[in-house]
Amino acid sequence: MAIDKLFFGYMAIVGIAVGGALVAMPSIQNLAFKPYVWIVLAVVLFDVGAFLLGWRAGGERLLMPSRMLGFVVGLALMLAIPALAGTPVHIF
Repeated sequence: MAIDKLFFGYMAIVGIAVGGALVAMPSIQNLAFKPYVWIVLAVVLFDVGAFLLGWRAGGERLLMPSRMLGFVVGLALMLAIPALAGTPVHIF
């Protein structure tokens, strides 16, 4: 399986988890690190984890367009889930 497909699935799971957390506990929007920063950290952690697990050893890399698309997928799910649940979300 290509590393970018794994990444998109991972970012979908992260986006659903962050969106669900925002629905369950809306007060976490007021923490020092905003929820969109969690999505950025998930991107970085996947890349570091892929390197440490040796997934990139075969020359297969996660390219920048894939990273940006994964970020958009995670961010869209993070915003869509609370919107569908009726929970007000502010990003900044």
